Amino acid sequence: MTDGPDREANRLSARAARYARVGTQVGGVAARIAGTRFLGLEGRRGGNAAALASALGGLKGPIMKVAQLMATIPDALPPEYAAELATLQSQAPPMGWAFVKRRMMAELGPDWMARFASFDKEPAAAASLGQVHRARALDGTELACKLQYPDMQSAVEADLRQLEFVFAIHRRMDPAIDTSEIAQEIGERVREELDYRREAAHAALYAHMLADEPAVRVPRTHPDLSTGRLLTLDWLEGRRMLDFTEAPLESRNRLARAMFAAWWVPFSRFGVIHGDPHLGNYTVFEEAGEPSGINLLDYGCIRIFPPRFVGGVVDLYRGLQAGDEARVVHAYETWGFRGLKRELIDVLNIWARFIYGPLLDDRVRTIADGVAPGEYGRREAFTVHRALKEKGPVRVPREFVFMDRAAIGLGGVFLHLKAELNFHALFEQAIADFSIEGVTARQGAALAGAGLA
Repeated sequence: MTDGPDREANRLSARAARYARVGTQVGGVAARIAGTRFLGLEGRRGGNAAALASALGGLKGPIMKVAQLMATIPDALPPEYAAELATLQSQAPPMGWAFVKRRMMAELGPDWMARFASFDKEPAAAASLGQVHRARALDGTELACKLQYPDMQSAVEADLRQLEFVFAIHRRMDPAIDTSEIAQEIGERVREELDYRREAAHAALYAHMLADEPAVRVPRTHPDLSTGRLLTLDWLEGRRMLDFTEAPLESRNRLARAMFAAWWVPFSRFGVIHGDPHLGNYTVFEEAGEPSGINLLDYGCIRIFPPRFVGGVVDLYRGLQAGDEARVVHAYETWGFRGLKRELIDVLNIWARFIYGPLLDDRVRTIADGVAPGEYGRREAFTVHRALKEKGPVRVPREFVFMDRAAIGLGGVFLHLKAELNFHALFEQAIADFSIEGVTARQGAALAGAGLA
Protein backbone atom coordinates (compact mmCIF):
# COMPACT_ATOMS: atom_id res chain seq x y z
CA MET A 1 0.00 0.00 0.00
CA THR A 2 1.09 3.59 -0.51
CA ASP A 3 2.31 5.63 2.43
CA GLY A 4 -0.46 8.28 2.47
CA PRO A 5 -1.74 10.16 5.52
CA ASP A 6 -2.18 7.89 8.52
CA ARG A 7 -5.83 8.23 9.43
CA GLU A 8 -5.34 6.29 12.66
CA ALA A 9 -2.39 8.22 14.06
CA ASN A 10 -2.61 9.69 17.55
CA ARG A 11 -5.59 11.99 16.89
CA LEU A 12 -6.99 14.61 19.27
CA SER A 13 -10.61 13.76 18.48
CA ALA A 14 -10.08 10.04 19.10
CA ARG A 15 -8.16 10.75 22.29
CA ALA A 16 -10.92 13.06 23.54
CA ALA A 17 -13.58 10.42 22.92
CA ARG A 18 -11.50 7.83 24.75
CA TYR A 19 -10.82 10.22 27.65
CA ALA A 20 -14.55 10.71 28.05
CA ARG A 21 -15.31 7.02 28.01
CA VAL A 22 -12.50 5.91 30.31
CA GLY A 23 -12.57 8.99 32.52
CA THR A 24 -16.18 8.42 33.47
CA GLN A 25 -15.30 4.94 34.74
CA VAL A 26 -11.92 5.62 36.33
CA GLY A 27 -12.40 9.17 37.60
CA GLY A 28 -14.98 8.22 40.19
CA VAL A 29 -12.76 5.48 41.57
CA ALA A 30 -9.77 7.83 41.70
CA ALA A 31 -11.81 10.33 43.73
CA ARG A 32 -12.88 7.54 46.07
CA ILE A 33 -9.26 6.45 46.56
CA ALA A 34 -8.17 10.01 47.32
CA GLY A 35 -11.06 10.40 49.77
CA THR A 36 -10.08 7.23 51.57
CA ARG A 37 -6.61 8.66 52.18
CA PHE A 38 -7.90 12.11 53.15
CA LEU A 39 -10.37 10.67 55.68
CA GLY A 40 -7.86 8.21 57.13
CA LEU A 41 -9.86 5.14 56.07
CA GLU A 42 -6.84 3.03 55.10
CA GLY A 43 -8.58 -0.23 55.99
CA ARG A 44 -11.01 0.21 53.10
CA ARG A 45 -8.46 -0.29 50.33
CA GLY A 46 -9.98 -3.67 49.50
CA GLY A 47 -13.28 -2.03 48.58
CA ASN A 48 -11.52 0.58 46.47
CA ALA A 49 -9.56 -2.14 44.69
CA ALA A 50 -12.74 -4.03 43.86
CA ALA A 51 -14.32 -0.80 42.58
CA LEU A 52 -11.34 -0.10 40.31
CA ALA A 53 -11.40 -3.65 38.91
CA SER A 54 -15.14 -3.32 38.30
CA ALA A 55 -14.69 -0.01 36.48
CA LEU A 56 -11.91 -1.36 34.28
CA GLY A 57 -13.80 -4.57 33.63
CA GLY A 58 -16.42 -2.60 31.76
CA LEU A 59 -13.82 -1.23 29.35
CA LYS A 60 -11.89 -2.77 26.50
CA GLY A 61 -8.63 -1.81 24.85
CA PRO A 62 -5.20 -0.79 26.13
CA ILE A 63 -6.32 0.14 29.64
CA MET A 64 -7.13 -3.52 30.31
CA LYS A 65 -3.68 -4.60 29.11
CA VAL A 66 -1.90 -1.99 31.18
CA ALA A 67 -3.95 -2.83 34.28
CA GLN A 68 -3.07 -6.50 33.90
CA LEU A 69 0.61 -5.65 33.45
CA MET A 70 0.54 -3.56 36.61
CA ALA A 71 -1.09 -6.42 38.50
CA THR A 72 1.79 -8.77 37.68
CA ILE A 73 4.69 -6.45 38.54
CA PRO A 74 5.64 -6.95 42.20
CA ASP A 75 5.12 -3.80 44.28
CA ALA A 76 3.74 -1.69 41.44
CA LEU A 77 0.45 -1.70 43.34
CA PRO A 78 -0.70 -2.49 46.88
CA PRO A 79 -1.54 -6.22 47.17
CA GLU A 80 -5.29 -5.61 47.36
CA TYR A 81 -5.23 -3.87 43.98
CA ALA A 82 -2.90 -6.40 42.38
CA ALA A 83 -5.16 -9.27 43.43
CA GLU A 84 -8.29 -7.58 42.05
CA LEU A 85 -6.75 -6.47 38.75
CA ALA A 86 -5.25 -9.92 38.18
CA THR A 87 -8.81 -11.25 37.85
CA LEU A 88 -9.56 -9.07 34.80
CA GLN A 89 -10.18 -11.07 31.66
CA SER A 90 -7.97 -10.36 28.64
CA GLN A 91 -10.53 -11.58 26.11
CA ALA A 92 -12.30 -8.68 24.41
CA PRO A 93 -15.38 -9.12 22.22
CA PRO A 94 -14.14 -9.43 18.63
CA MET A 95 -14.78 -6.92 15.89
CA GLY A 96 -17.18 -8.11 13.18
CA TRP A 97 -16.62 -9.04 9.57
CA ALA A 98 -17.30 -5.50 8.35
CA PHE A 99 -14.30 -4.25 10.37
CA VAL A 100 -12.14 -7.15 9.17
CA LYS A 101 -12.85 -6.35 5.51
CA ARG A 102 -12.11 -2.65 6.02
CA ARG A 103 -8.88 -3.37 7.88
CA MET A 104 -7.64 -5.91 5.34
CA MET A 105 -8.53 -3.64 2.40
CA ALA A 106 -6.75 -0.69 4.02
CA GLU A 107 -3.62 -2.75 4.65
CA LEU A 108 -3.38 -4.96 1.54
CA GLY A 109 -5.60 -3.25 -1.02
CA PRO A 110 -9.03 -3.95 -2.53
CA ASP A 111 -7.95 -7.31 -3.95
CA TRP A 112 -6.72 -8.61 -0.61
CA MET A 113 -8.88 -11.76 -0.70
CA ALA A 114 -7.09 -12.87 -3.88
CA ARG A 115 -3.85 -13.06 -1.90
CA PHE A 116 -5.17 -15.89 0.28
CA ALA A 117 -6.47 -19.35 -0.56
CA SER A 118 -8.88 -18.96 2.36
CA PHE A 119 -9.52 -16.54 5.23
CA ASP A 120 -11.73 -17.33 8.23
CA LYS A 121 -14.43 -14.74 8.91
CA GLU A 122 -14.56 -15.53 12.62
CA PRO A 123 -11.46 -14.70 14.70
CA ALA A 124 -9.55 -17.51 16.36
CA ALA A 125 -8.68 -15.19 19.28
CA ALA A 126 -9.46 -11.64 20.43
CA ALA A 127 -7.46 -9.63 22.95
CA SER A 128 -7.02 -6.05 24.11
CA LEU A 129 -5.23 -4.55 21.07
CA GLY A 130 -6.30 -6.77 18.19
CA GLN A 131 -7.66 -10.10 17.00
CA VAL A 132 -6.27 -13.09 15.12
CA HIS A 133 -7.82 -14.78 12.10
CA ARG A 134 -6.76 -18.09 10.66
CA ALA A 135 -6.02 -18.13 6.94
CA ARG A 136 -4.27 -20.17 4.27
CA ALA A 137 -1.65 -18.85 1.86
CA LEU A 138 -1.82 -19.53 -1.87
CA ASP A 139 0.93 -22.14 -1.44
CA GLY A 140 -1.10 -23.93 1.25
CA THR A 141 0.79 -22.59 4.30
CA GLU A 142 -1.46 -22.20 7.34
CA LEU A 143 -1.38 -18.59 8.58
CA ALA A 144 -2.28 -16.50 11.61
CA CYS A 145 -3.31 -12.93 10.64
CA LYS A 146 -3.27 -10.47 13.54
CA LEU A 147 -5.36 -7.34 12.92
CA GLN A 148 -5.09 -4.25 15.11
CA TYR A 149 -8.31 -2.63 16.29
CA PRO A 150 -9.09 0.88 14.97
CA ASP A 151 -7.72 4.01 16.68
CA MET A 152 -5.49 2.04 19.04
CA GLN A 153 -2.72 4.65 19.06
CA SER A 154 -5.12 7.31 20.33
CA ALA A 155 -6.64 4.86 22.81
CA VAL A 156 -3.23 3.89 24.19
CA GLU A 157 -2.23 7.52 24.80
CA ALA A 158 -5.55 8.34 26.45
CA ASP A 159 -5.53 5.22 28.62
CA LEU A 160 -1.95 5.68 29.76
CA ARG A 161 -2.79 9.22 30.88
CA GLN A 162 -5.79 7.97 32.85
CA LEU A 163 -3.82 5.26 34.61
CA GLU A 164 -0.99 7.72 35.30
CA PHE A 165 -3.53 9.80 37.20
CA VAL A 166 -4.72 6.87 39.32
CA PHE A 167 -1.23 5.57 40.10
CA ALA A 168 0.05 9.06 40.94
CA ILE A 169 -2.52 9.04 43.74
CA HIS A 170 -1.08 5.73 44.95
CA ARG A 171 2.43 7.14 45.01
CA ARG A 172 1.25 9.91 47.32
CA MET A 173 -0.63 7.44 49.50
CA ASP A 174 2.12 4.84 49.74
CA PRO A 175 5.55 6.29 48.88
CA ALA A 176 7.72 3.32 49.90
CA ILE A 177 8.36 2.53 46.23
CA ASP A 178 8.49 5.21 43.54
CA THR A 179 6.58 3.68 40.63
CA SER A 180 7.14 6.54 38.17
CA GLU A 181 9.76 4.63 36.15
CA ILE A 182 7.55 1.52 36.21
CA ALA A 183 4.78 3.54 34.56
CA GLN A 184 7.20 4.93 31.96
CA GLU A 185 8.51 1.47 31.12
CA ILE A 186 5.01 0.02 30.72
CA GLY A 187 4.02 2.94 28.50
CA GLU A 188 7.00 2.41 26.22
CA ARG A 189 6.40 -1.31 25.86
CA VAL A 190 2.67 -0.91 25.15
CA ARG A 191 3.40 1.74 22.50
CA GLU A 192 5.85 -0.67 20.87
CA GLU A 193 3.12 -3.33 20.74
CA LEU A 194 1.15 -1.11 18.36
CA ASP A 195 3.91 -1.38 15.72
CA TYR A 196 3.37 -4.70 14.00
CA ARG A 197 6.42 -4.18 11.79
CA ARG A 198 8.47 -4.12 14.96
CA GLU A 199 6.74 -7.24 16.22
CA ALA A 200 7.57 -8.99 12.93
CA ALA A 201 11.21 -8.02 13.49
CA HIS A 202 10.99 -9.40 17.04
CA ALA A 203 9.74 -12.73 15.66
CA ALA A 204 12.66 -12.83 13.21
CA LEU A 205 15.02 -12.03 16.09
CA TYR A 206 13.66 -14.94 18.14
CA ALA A 207 13.91 -17.31 15.19
CA HIS A 208 17.62 -16.47 15.06
CA MET A 209 18.25 -16.65 18.81
CA LEU A 210 16.44 -19.98 19.27
CA ALA A 211 17.57 -21.62 16.03
CA ASP A 212 19.45 -24.30 17.98
CA GLU A 213 16.57 -25.07 20.37
CA PRO A 214 14.36 -27.75 18.73
CA ALA A 215 11.99 -27.76 21.71
CA VAL A 216 10.99 -24.13 21.00
CA ARG A 217 9.23 -23.26 17.76
CA VAL A 218 9.06 -19.71 16.40
CA PRO A 219 6.66 -18.88 13.54
CA ARG A 220 7.98 -17.45 10.29
CA THR A 221 6.83 -13.98 9.33
CA HIS A 222 5.24 -13.20 5.96
CA PRO A 223 6.37 -9.64 5.07
CA ASP A 224 4.33 -9.56 1.85
CA LEU A 225 1.17 -10.04 3.94
CA SER A 226 2.13 -7.75 6.83
CA THR A 227 2.00 -4.01 7.51
CA GLY A 228 2.16 -1.74 10.54
CA ARG A 229 -1.32 -2.89 11.64
CA LEU A 230 -1.48 -6.37 10.11
CA LEU A 231 0.95 -9.12 11.12
CA THR A 232 0.91 -12.44 9.31
CA LEU A 233 2.83 -15.38 10.79
CA ASP A 234 2.82 -19.14 10.35
CA TRP A 235 0.00 -20.83 12.22
CA LEU A 236 1.58 -23.20 14.74
CA GLU A 237 -0.64 -26.06 15.85
CA GLY A 238 -0.63 -26.72 19.56
CA ARG A 239 -2.61 -27.30 22.72
CA ARG A 240 -2.88 -25.18 25.86
CA MET A 241 -0.09 -25.55 28.41
CA LEU A 242 -2.71 -26.17 31.12
CA ASP A 243 -3.84 -29.32 29.27
CA PHE A 244 -0.60 -30.98 30.43
CA THR A 245 -0.55 -30.20 34.14
CA GLU A 246 -1.49 -33.82 34.92
CA ALA A 247 0.79 -35.38 32.29
CA PRO A 248 3.59 -37.70 33.39
CA LEU A 249 6.44 -35.92 35.19
CA GLU A 250 8.85 -36.57 32.33
CA SER A 251 6.53 -34.75 29.90
CA ARG A 252 6.01 -31.82 32.27
CA ASN A 253 9.74 -31.51 32.85
CA ARG A 254 10.34 -31.54 29.09
CA LEU A 255 7.98 -28.58 28.68
CA ALA A 256 9.56 -26.75 31.63
CA ARG A 257 13.04 -27.18 30.13
CA ALA A 258 11.71 -25.75 26.85
CA MET A 259 10.28 -22.76 28.75
CA PHE A 260 13.60 -22.26 30.53
CA ALA A 261 15.45 -22.28 27.20
CA ALA A 262 12.93 -19.94 25.54
CA TRP A 263 13.54 -17.38 28.26
CA TRP A 264 17.16 -17.78 29.43
CA VAL A 265 18.94 -18.48 26.12
CA PRO A 266 17.85 -15.17 24.52
CA PHE A 267 18.62 -13.27 27.73
CA SER A 268 21.97 -14.78 28.70
CA ARG A 269 23.37 -14.83 25.16
CA PHE A 270 21.67 -11.84 23.48
CA GLY A 271 20.31 -9.62 26.27
CA VAL A 272 16.67 -10.05 25.17
CA ILE A 273 13.65 -11.24 27.13
CA HIS A 274 10.04 -12.02 26.37
CA GLY A 275 8.38 -9.69 28.87
CA ASP A 276 4.97 -11.36 28.93
CA PRO A 277 5.30 -15.01 29.99
CA HIS A 278 1.52 -15.42 30.07
CA LEU A 279 0.17 -18.93 29.54
CA GLY A 280 -1.83 -17.71 26.55
CA ASN A 281 1.39 -16.82 24.72
CA TYR A 282 2.50 -20.45 24.50
CA THR A 283 1.05 -23.65 23.16
CA VAL A 284 2.44 -27.18 23.28
CA PHE A 285 3.31 -29.09 20.12
CA GLU A 286 3.23 -32.88 20.09
CA GLU A 287 5.18 -35.51 18.20
CA ALA A 288 3.98 -39.11 18.02
CA GLY A 289 1.27 -38.21 20.53
CA GLU A 290 3.73 -36.93 23.12
CA PRO A 291 4.22 -33.29 24.24
CA SER A 292 7.58 -32.37 22.77
CA GLY A 293 8.02 -28.62 23.15
CA ILE A 294 6.43 -25.20 23.01
CA ASN A 295 5.25 -22.79 20.34
CA LEU A 296 6.14 -19.18 21.17
CA LEU A 297 3.26 -17.16 19.74
CA ASP A 298 3.38 -13.48 20.66
CA TYR A 299 6.25 -11.02 20.14
CA GLY A 300 4.72 -7.68 21.12
CA CYS A 301 6.23 -7.33 24.60
CA ILE A 302 9.97 -7.83 24.01
CA ARG A 303 12.62 -6.07 26.11
CA ILE A 304 16.14 -5.56 24.72
CA PHE A 305 18.72 -4.78 27.42
CA PRO A 306 22.15 -3.20 27.33
CA PRO A 307 24.71 -6.01 27.73
CA ARG A 308 25.90 -4.45 31.02
CA PHE A 309 22.44 -5.17 32.49
CA VAL A 310 22.88 -8.86 31.71
CA GLY A 311 26.29 -8.62 33.38
CA GLY A 312 24.53 -7.32 36.50
CA VAL A 313 22.26 -10.37 36.55
CA VAL A 314 25.25 -12.70 36.42
CA ASP A 315 27.18 -10.60 38.99
CA LEU A 316 24.28 -10.81 41.45
CA TYR A 317 24.08 -14.58 41.00
CA ARG A 318 27.83 -15.05 41.52
CA GLY A 319 27.84 -12.56 44.41
CA LEU A 320 25.07 -14.41 46.26
CA GLN A 321 26.74 -17.72 45.48
CA ALA A 322 30.07 -16.64 46.97
CA GLY A 323 28.77 -14.33 49.69
CA ASP A 324 30.56 -11.46 47.94
CA GLU A 325 28.69 -8.36 49.11
CA ALA A 326 30.70 -5.95 46.97
CA ARG A 327 29.72 -7.86 43.83
CA VAL A 328 26.07 -7.91 44.94
CA VAL A 329 26.04 -4.13 45.47
CA HIS A 330 27.82 -3.62 42.14
CA ALA A 331 25.04 -5.61 40.45
CA TYR A 332 22.32 -3.40 41.96
CA GLU A 333 24.17 -0.28 40.90
CA THR A 334 24.64 -1.67 37.39
CA TRP A 335 20.87 -2.05 37.17
CA GLY A 336 20.36 1.58 38.15
CA PHE A 337 19.59 1.49 41.88
CA ARG A 338 21.06 4.61 43.46
CA GLY A 339 21.92 5.80 46.96
CA LEU A 340 22.04 2.31 48.41
CA LYS A 341 22.50 2.21 52.16
CA ARG A 342 23.03 -0.85 54.30
CA GLU A 343 19.34 -1.16 55.19
CA LEU A 344 18.20 -0.91 51.56
CA ILE A 345 20.75 -3.48 50.44
CA ASP A 346 19.41 -5.91 53.04
CA VAL A 347 15.87 -5.35 51.78
CA LEU A 348 16.84 -5.87 48.13
CA ASN A 349 18.65 -9.05 49.13
CA ILE A 350 15.36 -10.50 50.43
CA TRP A 351 13.99 -10.29 46.91
CA ALA A 352 17.24 -11.40 45.24
CA ARG A 353 17.49 -14.54 47.38
CA PHE A 354 13.91 -15.42 46.48
CA ILE A 355 14.42 -14.96 42.72
CA TYR A 356 17.82 -16.69 42.69
CA GLY A 357 17.01 -19.33 45.30
CA PRO A 358 16.18 -22.16 42.84
CA LEU A 359 19.20 -21.23 40.68
CA LEU A 360 21.60 -21.42 43.63
CA ASP A 361 20.23 -24.74 44.93
CA ASP A 362 22.14 -27.58 43.23
CA ARG A 363 19.49 -30.29 43.38
CA VAL A 364 16.32 -31.47 41.68
CA ARG A 365 13.40 -29.48 43.13
CA THR A 366 10.23 -27.62 42.30
CA ILE A 367 10.52 -23.88 41.77
CA ALA A 368 8.74 -23.11 45.09
CA ASP A 369 7.34 -25.92 47.21
CA GLY A 370 3.71 -25.56 48.26
CA VAL A 371 3.08 -22.19 46.59
CA ALA A 372 0.09 -21.62 44.31
CA PRO A 373 1.03 -20.34 40.83
CA GLY A 374 -0.91 -17.11 41.27
CA GLU A 375 0.75 -16.41 44.62
CA TYR A 376 4.33 -16.90 43.45
CA GLY A 377 6.39 -13.94 44.64
CA ARG A 378 3.57 -12.10 46.41
CA ARG A 379 4.65 -12.96 49.94
CA GLU A 380 8.21 -11.83 49.28
CA ALA A 381 6.97 -8.66 47.56
CA PHE A 382 4.87 -7.88 50.64
CA THR A 383 7.85 -8.45 52.94
CA VAL A 384 10.03 -6.16 50.83
CA HIS A 385 7.33 -3.51 50.64
CA ARG A 386 6.83 -3.51 54.40
CA ALA A 387 10.57 -3.17 54.99
CA LEU A 388 10.86 -0.34 52.47
CA LYS A 389 8.18 1.59 54.33
CA GLU A 390 10.66 1.77 57.19
CA LYS A 391 13.94 2.03 55.23
CA GLY A 392 12.93 3.48 51.84
CA PRO A 393 11.87 5.02 49.64
CA VAL A 394 13.55 3.48 46.61
CA ARG A 395 13.04 4.16 42.92
CA VAL A 396 12.80 0.99 40.85
CA PRO A 397 14.93 1.41 37.68
CA ARG A 398 12.85 1.00 34.54
CA GLU A 399 15.11 -1.68 33.06
CA PHE A 400 14.42 -3.84 36.10
CA VAL A 401 10.63 -3.84 35.62
CA PHE A 402 10.09 -6.46 32.92
CA MET A 403 13.04 -8.57 34.05
CA ASP A 404 11.38 -8.92 37.45
CA ARG A 405 7.92 -9.46 35.99
CA ALA A 406 9.09 -12.09 33.51
CA ALA A 407 10.96 -14.02 36.21
CA ILE A 408 7.80 -14.18 38.33
CA GLY A 409 5.68 -15.19 35.34
CA LEU A 410 8.13 -17.91 34.36
CA GLY A 411 8.10 -19.26 37.91
CA GLY A 412 4.31 -19.39 37.75
CA VAL A 413 4.49 -21.54 34.61
CA PHE A 414 6.89 -23.95 36.35
CA LEU A 415 4.45 -24.17 39.26
CA HIS A 416 1.51 -24.91 36.94
CA LEU A 417 3.55 -27.73 35.40
CA LYS A 418 4.71 -28.96 38.83
CA ALA A 419 8.12 -29.38 37.22
CA GLU A 420 10.98 -30.99 39.16
CA LEU A 421 14.32 -29.94 37.71
CA ASN A 422 17.83 -28.96 38.69
CA PHE A 423 17.40 -25.26 37.89
CA HIS A 424 20.97 -24.60 39.09
CA ALA A 425 22.42 -26.92 36.45
CA LEU A 426 20.23 -25.39 33.73
CA PHE A 427 21.30 -21.87 34.68
CA GLU A 428 24.99 -22.74 34.89
CA GLN A 429 24.72 -24.20 31.39
CA ALA A 430 23.05 -21.01 30.13
CA ILE A 431 25.84 -18.76 31.44
CA ALA A 432 28.75 -21.16 30.94
CA ASP A 433 30.66 -18.93 28.50
CA PHE A 434 29.15 -15.62 29.57
CA SER A 435 30.94 -12.36 28.90
CA ILE A 436 29.61 -8.85 28.35
CA GLU A 437 31.75 -8.63 25.21
CA GLY A 438 30.20 -11.83 23.86
CA VAL A 439 26.65 -10.59 24.51
CA THR A 440 27.51 -7.26 22.87
CA ALA A 441 28.76 -8.94 19.70
CA ARG A 442 25.90 -11.46 19.44
CA GLN A 443 23.26 -8.84 20.21
CA GLY A 444 24.56 -6.39 17.63
CA ALA A 445 24.65 -9.00 14.88
CA ALA A 446 21.20 -10.40 15.80
CA LEU A 447 19.52 -6.98 15.93
CA ALA A 448 21.05 -5.98 12.61
CA GLY A 449 19.91 -9.23 11.02
CA ALA A 450 16.34 -8.71 12.27
CA GLY A 451 16.23 -5.08 11.15
CA LEU A 452 16.19 -3.74 14.71
CA ALA A 453 19.62 -2.11 14.81
